[in-house]
This record gives sequence, structure tokens and C-alpha cells, in this order.
Amino acid sequence: MTHENFRPAPTHDGWQPQAGFAAILLGITALLAWDLATDRALRNVSTAHLVVEGLAALGALGAATWVLSTLRRHRQEVQRLRGDLAVSKAEADRWRGEASELLQGLSHAIDHQFDRWDLSPAEREVALLLLKGLSTRDIADLRETREATVRQQAQGVYRKAQLEGRAELAAFFLEDLLAPNVQP
Repeated sequence: MTHENFRPAPTHDGWQPQAGFAAILLGITALLAWDLATDRALRNVSTAHLVVEGLAALGALGAATWVLSTLRRHRQEVQRLRGDLAVSKAEADRWRGEASELLQGLSHAIDHQFDRWDLSPAEREVALLLLKGLSTRDIADLRETREATVRQQAQGVYRKAQLEGRAELAAFFLEDLLAPNVQP
């Protein structure tokens, strides 16, 4: 397992198993160091025994150090991601605030067009979710229905709107909104 794949398991109480594991490794290191010191004082322990215990202590200490440094890097990454998320949320809120009147108008225009196409309530819901980019599987899960039902309702939308599919449905509403900003 590489340190990139080493992620703390989510917990509800804030305790992270990796920190506990590091503490156990540090405890093992301390016990091995104490055992080494007492074995050496006894002077009747073989050199091989002392080397093995020393290597075990160094291995436990190295593993604890690695776990703690990985945990520190992970916390820094989480903090960075939280900052990025806050910036993204602020930008989205700013955009929504600036565009709220336009979005209201667009929502009304879409609803009016659905009336012209004489879509059923289920077809309207499916059409809106398709416009939002959800897959038929996601729509089926969200609406707690079968995917085949969603596909059938989507086909009804396309047929009533005289469109070929999802791309044409999105283009119908977005084409004029995304016109290039050409200045004379």
C-alpha cells in the first residue's frame, strides 16, 4: 500500500484508527527498547537476540513515523480541499445571486415549453432531470422506478418535442443562451 492510498477511515467521534495504530507502534517501540536495555544489563543474552529486538524496535519506530507523517499530510490535504470547497461554494453562491433573475426566467421558459409540448408530470420531471445531466439509471434511482420506465418517458419527451434525443433537448434550451458574444 502506498502513502497515496493510505486514507483514514471516517469515524463519527473524530478518532482515526491510524493515530491509534501509530500509538500502538510507539508503545511496541518503547517496550522493545525497555526489553533491550534489561537484556543488555543481564549480559547473558545472545548478540543475535539483541540485534533482532533492535531491528524490531527500529521497524516499529519507522512504521509509526510513516503512519504519523502520512496522517499529517492527509490532514493538510483535507484542509486544502476544505479551502477549495469553500472558494467553490462562494463562487457558486455569487453566480447564483447574479443569475437568479435570469434563472427564474429560464425556469419559467422551460416550464412554458413543456406546456406547449403537452408533457405529462412524469415526462416533465424526466425532461428536467435529463437537462440537469442525470443518467437514466440515476433518474430511475431518484424517482424509485425502473430504468426502462425512465427510457420510455424520455422517448415520450423526445417524440412530443420532435427531437432526436438528449443532446437536442439540451440544445433546444441552451442554444440561444450560449451564443457567442460578438461585438460590432
